[in-house]
Amino acid sequence: MPTHAERRVLPYTDEQLFDLVADVAKYPQFLPWCVGARIRSREGDVLHADLTIGFGPFRESFRSQVTLERPHRVGVVYERGPFKYLNNYWTFTPDPKGCQVNFFVDFEFRSRLLQAAIGAVFGEAVRRMVNAFETRARAIYGPPKPAVSKVGA
Repeated sequence: MPTHAERRVLPYTDEQLFDLVADVAKYPQFLPWCVGARIRSREGDVLHADLTIGFGPFRESFRSQVTLERPHRVGVVYERGPFKYLNNYWTFTPDPKGCQVNFFVDFEFRSRLLQAAIGAVFGEAVRRMVNAFETRARAIYGPPKPAVSKVGA
């Protein structure tokens, strides 16, 4: 069952990166294979969202509950769709160089055909997803600011 964990330090604030990940409705604008997103309801810091993923001849939709713990964590609980299970979360921790981002995903499709199809490209697919968020941060917040040295300080 595909599992991926990744840690990166990005030159943005935890608030900025939290906002980027929490904006689920905009995923189709930049996230590979995300062809649709719909927020079904929002109750405080919890939203219920439908995402549609498409790759090759496959197109599947699923519903999840997204819990927003500003600005430190975005957790996803799978509710309905083509998976046996889906566990996914992002954490954001301030770092001297910006923000440490931790990403984790673990899932299994019900369909062996889908599982075999995604299994072959899973590692590359997840790396492209995480890179897409980093690229999106640069597009929205601008390129990283160069460090300013304090002479005589």
